[in-house]
Amino acid sequence: MNEVLRQLDTVLEARKTESPDNSYVASLYSKGLENILKKVGEEANETIMAAKDLEHIKNQENKDHLIYEISDLWFHTMILLASQNLSSDDVIQELQRRFGLSGHEEKASRKN
Repeated sequence: MNEVLRQLDTVLEARKTESPDNSYVASLYSKGLENILKKVGEEANETIMAAKDLEHIKNQENKDHLIYEISDLWFHTMILLASQNLSSDDVIQELQRRFGLSGHEEKASRKN
């Protein structure tokens, strides 16, 4: 499963050197962090709306729509990571660190 994320990390890194005219990702990089953050926010909002739709009407179309929106959200958060010279592997490592901790323990261990 992580192989798809690794492949996407590689593509996102390569897009840093491409022309913004030829690549959507390169165009986001060229517009800077604020634009990338705006896209992440937009995709998060669309994910929330899709989840609400599914809560009201549980059908395959709404399930597919939620998966589609979460895919967009993940994609744009991966662009954010790459823009900060991070990767999906950094997130996977953090999730692995948390594995086996209760949510309450993990939250209590955070620094204010």
